[in-house]
Order: sequence, then C-alpha cells, then structure tokens
Amino acid sequence: MKPRIYIDTSIMGGFFDQEFSMATQALFERLKKGEIVFVVSDVLDKELLRAPAHVRNLLDSYDANSLEHVALTQESIDLANRYIAEKVVGGASIDDCYHIATATIAKVDVLASWNFKHIVNLDRIKGYNGVNLKMGYSIIEIRNPKDLISYGND
Repeated sequence: MKPRIYIDTSIMGGFFDQEFSMATQALFERLKKGEIVFVVSDVLDKELLRAPAHVRNLLDSYDANSLEHVALTQESIDLANRYIAEKVVGGASIDDCYHIATATIAKVDVLASWNFKHIVNLDRIKGYNGVNLKMGYSIIEIRNPKDLISYGND
C-alpha cells in the first residue's frame, strides 16, 4: 500500500520557496510517480484561498487519483480544541491543530510540514501525541519533507 502523507499549507508554499523547494519538489516527484498519496483537507482548501494563484493551483497538475481528500469534522474540531486546552500550542494556532487532528483521525502514515514552530517541533509533537493517547487516538508521525524523500521505499 502506498504511504499516505497528509500535507499542510506550508508544503504547498515550500514548493516555490528557495529554502524548501528541493526537498518539497522531490516529494511532489514521488507523488507524480505514483509512489505516495497526498492526503489533503478542508483546512488546506480554506488556507489556500489566501494564497497566490500559483500556490493555490499547484495540485491541479497532479493526478486526482494520487490525492485523497478528508473533511474537517466535528471530531477533528473537538480534538484540535483539546490540543489548545492542554496548552500544546496557543489558541492562535487553531488551524495548525485542525491539520494535526484531521490527519490523526484520518490515520495517515505521516503528516508533512515545514512549520517548525507549531508542528514539526519535538516538544509540540510530544504534546499532540500525549493528547491523542489520552483521548484514545493513535500517535501521529510528523516530519518535514527532507525526512520523506525515501519514506516507504524499504
């Protein structure tokens, strides 16, 4: 089975960002080759409305069969609010929490992000997973694209 990788908005922007483009484009190349599936959500869709057109339309050039869309549900919202209540991050980071909660509930293999402050951060990851376990969910793997260039190829 192909690895299911949830992507947040930073991955979309990272495709065009000089600092992050090499690893991000390598991940998108794996998507193009059919080696992985990107899991995208309503949260990504909402955040992309504020993005430049070239970022917003990036996924349009990829096979729709290589994308899985998941919804932001009440269950996701409740879990995200629990991350805030448990002070994993502050309330201003609710959209980041929506990404993590939605990916957790969708049981993705890994969440990919370039957000080192609120998502790809060891203390935060421990916090999210602590809440997940307390609430009866599985832990979630969270990595940056550099760690995923060969992920699932063993």
